[in-house]
Amino acid sequence: MATVGDTRVRVLISGKVQGVWFRGWTQQEAKRLGLSGWVRNLQDGRVEAVFAGAPSQVEEMLDRCRRGPPLARVEAVEIDDHHGQLQPGFHARPTV
Repeated sequence: MATVGDTRVRVLISGKVQGVWFRGWTQQEAKRLGLSGWVRNLQDGRVEAVFAGAPSQVEEMLDRCRRGPPLARVEAVEIDDHHGQLQPGFHARPTV
């Protein structure tokens, strides 16, 4: 669970990132790293995610997102700070 002083980022991932198990893969990888946050598909074809945790784990997750799961082709990862509320754990959300 994210604590005070943890890094919190919102990312938008574009490329061939839907229909390739990107959401499930992201949830699995984030849980492995002990991150809090969520991931969802966007109707415009991108994937949006929020990662919160120790700076080194968040940076590792960002590196993994730049590669993605085997069938993905990541073209860009946009990163912004995130200041919203988060529930404990890492969750997949419905497409918006």
